[in-house]
Amino acid sequence: MLYFSRWKTTLIWLAVLAGVVFAAPNLFTQQQLAALPDWFPKKQLTLGLDLQGGSHILLRVEREDIENERLETLVDDVRRLLREDGIGYTGLTGSGMAAQVRIRDPDNIDRAKDALEELTQLVNAGLLGGGAIREAELSEPEPGLLRITLTEEGINNRVSSAVSQSIEVVRRRVDELGTTEPVIARQGADRILVQVPGFDDPERLKLILNQTAKLSFHLVDRSMSADEALRGRPPVTSEIVYSNDDPPIPYLLQKRALLSGDNLVDAQAGFDQRTNEPIVTFRFDTAGAQRFGQVTQQNVGFPFAIVLDDAVITAPVINEPILGGSGQISGNFTVETANDLAVLLRAGALPATLTVMEERTVGPGLGADSIAAGETAGIIGAILVVVFIFIAYGFLGLIANLALIFNVVMIIAVLTVIGATLTLPGIAGIVLTVGMAVDSNVLIYERIREERRGGRSLVQAIDAGFQRAFGTILDANITTLIAAVILFYLGSGPVRGFAVTLAIGIVTTVFTAFTVTRWMIAEWVRRRRPKELPRGLLTNLFSGAHYRFMWLRKFTFMFSAAAALASLLLFATVGMNYGIDFTGGSVIEVESRSGAASVGDIRGRLSNLNLGDVQVQEFGSPEHVLIRVQAQGAGENAEQTVVSKVRADLESDYNIVRVESVGPVVSGELARAGTIALLAALFAILIYIWFRFEWQFALGAIIATVNDVVLTIGMFAITQIEFNLSSIAAVLTIIGYSLNDTVVVYDRVRENLRRYKKMALPDLLDLSVNQMLSRTVLTSVTTLLALSALFIFGGEVIRSFTFAMIFGVIIGTYSSIFVAAPVLILFKLRGETFQAGMGSGEDEKDAKGLAPDTA
Repeated sequence: MLYFSRWKTTLIWLAVLAGVVFAAPNLFTQQQLAALPDWFPKKQLTLGLDLQGGSHILLRVEREDIENERLETLVDDVRRLLREDGIGYTGLTGSGMAAQVRIRDPDNIDRAKDALEELTQLVNAGLLGGGAIREAELSEPEPGLLRITLTEEGINNRVSSAVSQSIEVVRRRVDELGTTEPVIARQGADRILVQVPGFDDPERLKLILNQTAKLSFHLVDRSMSADEALRGRPPVTSEIVYSNDDPPIPYLLQKRALLSGDNLVDAQAGFDQRTNEPIVTFRFDTAGAQRFGQVTQQNVGFPFAIVLDDAVITAPVINEPILGGSGQISGNFTVETANDLAVLLRAGALPATLTVMEERTVGPGLGADSIAAGETAGIIGAILVVVFIFIAYGFLGLIANLALIFNVVMIIAVLTVIGATLTLPGIAGIVLTVGMAVDSNVLIYERIREERRGGRSLVQAIDAGFQRAFGTILDANITTLIAAVILFYLGSGPVRGFAVTLAIGIVTTVFTAFTVTRWMIAEWVRRRRPKELPRGLLTNLFSGAHYRFMWLRKFTFMFSAAAALASLLLFATVGMNYGIDFTGGSVIEVESRSGAASVGDIRGRLSNLNLGDVQVQEFGSPEHVLIRVQAQGAGENAEQTVVSKVRADLESDYNIVRVESVGPVVSGELARAGTIALLAALFAILIYIWFRFEWQFALGAIIATVNDVVLTIGMFAITQIEFNLSSIAAVLTIIGYSLNDTVVVYDRVRENLRRYKKMALPDLLDLSVNQMLSRTVLTSVTTLLALSALFIFGGEVIRSFTFAMIFGVIIGTYSSIFVAAPVLILFKLRGETFQAGMGSGEDEKDAKGLAPDTA
C-alpha cells in the first residue's frame, strides 16, 4: 500500500497539476488572460447572480392565450370552409374548447362534414415526441349541429411550440440589450427560465420580456365615429381599440389586419427631423412593402392605425402613398422607450403572453459585497482549519493541510471545467467541505495510531491504517453524497449550486485522502525512515478514554424524546417563519441613498399602498432595510404589481439592491419539492445503510437522523429564523453530516462485534464510542471553525443558513454518541452475524483493559 510505482506517482501529480492549471484562470482578469499563451486555459468560474448581481426571472407561457387564439382561428376556418363550398349555416360560435355551427339545409350536412374534415386531419406533433396527433375532432351532438372540439394533445402541442418560439424571441430581445452570457432555457412544459448576470435594470428587463409585441396595421372604420360606436353598436367587422394616451382615446378599427409585424425586417430608434422627438423607423420585406404601398395608395387622406398589443400607438392620416416599404412610428416616446420598442419589433412577437412567476434580482453593488464577504469568510475559515489541524497533529497536520489545499484547488477546477455556477450557498458548500475533508485525514491518522499501539511496526501501522480507514471513509462520504445528489435533482437555483459543490468536494476529498495524503506519507517514510509518528498538541486527545456513555442512555433517551416532543409541539402551535419560497410574496432589500434608513418612514409610506401585511426591519447595517410583503392571493401578476408599487414609492430616496418575488404556484411547488427531497434522502440512506450493515443499524441511523431533523425544526420554530430554500439545503446537509458521524461509529461497532465475541453489548458500544471519540471531537471542532467563520463574516444573506448548519453539527455529534449507539441495545443487536472468520481469543483478552464497566 505504501509503494507507488512511477506511473501511479505521475498520474497522481498530473491530476493535481491539472487542477492547479484549470483553477488558475480565476486568479487573473480578462485582460491578463488575453495576454497569456493560447494553450493556457481561459475559462473562469461562473458566478451566480447573488455574487455578481443580475436578474433571475421564471416566465410562464399563458395556456389560456393559446386556447383563445386557437379557438378564434378555428371559428374563422369554419366560416371560410363553409363559405368556399357555398353551404348555408347559422349560429357559428366558439366557447371553451369547441366551435359549433348549425347547417340550414339538412341535405348539406354530409357536404359540410366533408368540408370541415380538413380541420381534423393528423398533424406533426413537433416537440411532443414526433408522430402525428389530431388537433380537433368533429361530432354531431344533434341533427344539423356540428361541433369541432380542440383536443388536449393538440393544445399541448401548440403550447410546446409556443415555448420554443418564445425562447428564441426572448433570446433575441435579451441579446439586443447587450448583456453577457445570459441563460435562457425551457423549464417543464410551459416555462422559460431567464438569467441575465450583471444587468442592473430589472424593471426594463421585465417590461421587454412581458410585452407580447404583436404589431398590426388596421384601417380606421369611417362608417361611424368611435363615440357613436361606443353609444350604439359597432359594425360586426370592426371593434373599439384604445390608445396608450392619458386619458385613452377610443378608435373604431377594422378587425382584419392588413399587415402584421411578421413582415418587418428591421426597426431602429431615431429622431424626427422636424420636431426632434424620438421615433421608431421600420422597414418591410418585399411582400410587406408591396402590400403597404397598395393600402396607402388606396387610402390617401384617411387615418391608418398602428396597433401594438391591442393598443393604438399612433393613427396618422395617410398624406401620400408610401411605396418605399418603410415608415415611422411616432408617439409619446422617450429615448429609452423608443429603443425598447425597436428591440421588441426586431426580435419579433411572442406567440402568447409571458407571465412572471418568480423573480430574484440582486443589484451589482450587493453582489460585490457578497463576493467580498464570501472571500473573507473562506480565507478566515481556511486559516482556522489549517492552524487547528497543524496544532492537533504537527507534521502529519502539515501533510493534511497540503492535501486540503489541493482538495480545494481541485474543487474550483472541476467547477470551472464543467461550467457550474458558484453561488453564495456554493461557497458555503466549499467551506463545509474544507471542514469535513479533514475528517478523512483524522480517521486515517487515528487508525494508524491505534494500529501502532496494537504492536505493529510503523510501516505496518501506516499500511493497515489506510486500508482499514478506507471502508469507513467510503461509507461515511457516500451517505453525504446521497443527500447531495437528491438535493441536486429535487432542488433549484442556489440550492443546486450548494449540492454541486458539496458532491464534487466529497469526491475530491476521497481522492486526495487516498492518493495525495498516502503518497506524501509514503515518501516521508521512504526518505526519513522514522521510528515513531510525529506528535501534535492534541495527539493523545481522549487516548484510553473510558467514558460510560451507555450508562447515561436512560437519561439521554428521555432528554432526546422530550426535546423532540417539544419541537413538534412548537411546530404545531407556534409554527415556523416560512419565507416567500413556501408562502409566496415579495422580499425587497433597499439601501438608503444618504445616511441611515428610516424604518418608520418606509413603513408609513408602504401602509398607504394597500399591500396587506408588510414587515419592515433593519438588515445587516443601518443603511439597509428588508421589506417583506405577504402574498397577494390574486394570481401571479399581483406579486409583480407589489414590486412595482414599492419601487415607485421608494426609489427616489432608496436604492433597490435585491428583489425576490414568488407567485403562489411556484411557492406550492417549492414546498412539495422540499418535502419530497427530505423524505427521498432519508429513504435512500436507509436502504444504503441496510445494505452495508444490518437492519438494526439502518433503523438506528434513521432514528438518530429523524431526531436531528425534528430538533432542527424546533430550533427554527423557537428562533423564528426564516425557513426558505437554503434552509432545506441546510437540513439535508445536517442529515448527511449526522449520518457521516453515525456511520463512522457504526463501522467501529461492526468491527468490534467481529473481534470481541463474548463482550456485553453495552460494554462493546462504550468501547466503540470511546475509540472514535477523538475523531468525533476533532472533526466537529474543525467543521464548526469553518462554519463559524462563514456565520460571522459571510454576510447577512447566508447567516440563517450557516446558523442552522452550526446547530446541526452540534446536534449531529450529540446524536451519534447518545442516540445512534445506545438505540442498538433496544434492538437487541447480536454479534453472531459479524463474527464468521473474524477475531481471536487474544482480541478478547486485549479488550478487557479497554472496555468500560456498565451499570
